[in-house]
Amino acid sequence: MVPRALYRCALRKKGSTWKLKILNNAIERIPVKFQLFALGLCLVTAGTVHARANDTLAKVQASGVVVLGVRDASGALSYALGPGQYGGYQVDICHRIVARLEKEAGKKLAVKYQPVTSQNRVLLVQNGTVDIECGSTTHSAGRAKEAAFSITTYVDEVGIVVRADSGISALAQLTGKRIVTTKGTRSVQLLRKQERATGVEFREVIGKDHADSFAKLASGQADAFVMNVQILAGNMAAAKNPATYRILGETLSVEPVAIMFRKYDPAFKKMADDTIRDLIRSGELAQLYDKWFIQPIPPHQVRIGLPVSEATQAAWATPNDKPVEDYPKK
Repeated sequence: MVPRALYRCALRKKGSTWKLKILNNAIERIPVKFQLFALGLCLVTAGTVHARANDTLAKVQASGVVVLGVRDASGALSYALGPGQYGGYQVDICHRIVARLEKEAGKKLAVKYQPVTSQNRVLLVQNGTVDIECGSTTHSAGRAKEAAFSITTYVDEVGIVVRADSGISALAQLTGKRIVTTKGTRSVQLLRKQERATGVEFREVIGKDHADSFAKLASGQADAFVMNVQILAGNMAAAKNPATYRILGETLSVEPVAIMFRKYDPAFKKMADDTIRDLIRSGELAQLYDKWFIQPIPPHQVRIGLPVSEATQAAWATPNDKPVEDYPKK
């Protein structure tokens, strides 16, 4: 077991295949006590390399730039205001984190926006393209294996929107219908689980992003759109005639949304969490919620009209970074 573990550790280092094969053969001939020592040293070194590679403060100090991952159409959480311009509840929170990052860095930082999708958001955080993801990402146990999350900033629900004239008023009426959801989101998994649980059979349609998914519903290519309720509400509010659509009363899941960033950077996580806690204590987070979910928002001055939920209020009252798996099932 020790030689295999030591070899796997060595594989983390860059090197040619033939060198690693020679290393593997050599390891087999080393006394076990020295193998254990070498294995421990290798793991400590790997952990140090991880920490250095994921040191957000050091990265932005060196570059003078912080990259925010943003979404084009994630409701009032994160969306495009115009060419190269983005706004939303999560984006404002990220800017507050950047302000604290600037204090720690001792310098003004240039902010660059990097649009992300449901498919590539985790990868772009992992590989360093994005420093802070300010979208609509649900904190799940699976994603937490690949990226880190702040304390919860917003608690959403997964719901279903249909055209008002469809005659559909319940999930059970979706049998034989075309249901669209966005590629790379948890809604696909929840949809499949719900299908198995209720015996409802439907045809699944995939949208490349939230705007595309809603467009498929609007054009008649789909009969229903399944996604986080605030994303559904945001797309409805931006439609030419919002009254054309309605959200069903049934929901599929509770979704804790948080700011996402690289793993193995406890100093940055503390900075992000402390910033959000300060926003909660001062009442500024509630003000940001009102700004984006209650008041008219740019660029077309539409109202999302979603009062703060009891679940979100509970997350503010007791700040935590629980993943979705720790929330009660719907």
